Amino acid sequence: MKFNFKQDAKRVVVICIAAVLMAVNIKSFVRTGGLYPGGATGITILLQTIFERFFDIIVPYSVINLLLNAVPVYIGFRFIGKKFTLLSCLMIVLTSFLTDIIPAQVITYDILLISIFGGIINGLAISMCLMVSATSGGTDFISIYLSEKKGIDAWNMILGLNIVILSIAGLLFGWDKALYSIIFQYASTQILHILYKRYQKQTFFIVTDKPAEICDAIYTVSNHGATILEGKGSYEHCERNVVYSVVSREEAKKVVRAVRRTDGNAFVNQLKTDELSGHFYRKPTD
Repeated sequence: MKFNFKQDAKRVVVICIAAVLMAVNIKSFVRTGGLYPGGATGITILLQTIFERFFDIIVPYSVINLLLNAVPVYIGFRFIGKKFTLLSCLMIVLTSFLTDIIPAQVITYDILLISIFGGIINGLAISMCLMVSATSGGTDFISIYLSEKKGIDAWNMILGLNIVILSIAGLLFGWDKALYSIIFQYASTQILHILYKRYQKQTFFIVTDKPAEICDAIYTVSNHGATILEGKGSYEHCERNVVYSVVSREEAKKVVRAVRRTDGNAFVNQLKTDELSGHFYRKPTD
């Protein structure tokens, strides 16, 4: 496990900001609206509410959240990456204790506004973690492990867990809170899709007179290979070469810049790729 002081210090600062955002969001939006987010956060808040309502016992957020993250953290250390897991542990611990320490500050009692803006802030905090190769904990560890190491789409499993959380919350505390929690989760997911693009794919079709050089340029900036297709221009009726490649959306801009540097006259067409089958290179998690 290698450390780069400047790069890792930047990652720690981003995680600290994300932890503050998430803790404030839980105290100011989630608790005010009585919502139940997905994953470990949702389970923690649900268990806290159950203990308080039915047993008159107040359990700190940090105690439950840290216990729930014990197994996912083990999975992270064992199978994903040590530095990734250490930074994620920082996020988990900071969020847990800040949620207990930070005083609640009510911004609005309008539950629809709480659901929308709370979800936006939640998605922003999670995206900040993911962009510096960390996670907010809980089901994120399991999702990354199943998708990267086992090639399994974990979405249905995570969705199923969230349905169970919302169903229990609805049965015990009212379906209105559960339904508003769906809006919260939807807003959070949309922000996550907008900001975090590692698992989104972009297909390139590049018409160029320098196909070999373009392939080398794509590999240099993204570690992705390319295929050279032979074609014929319909206007000038001359031979054309088309370079075909698929990269992640976060690498797309770098690929375009590399192509322009290599061949300023290249014709570049980008397409969003919804599904991909076969080997696709992903940068290893540290």
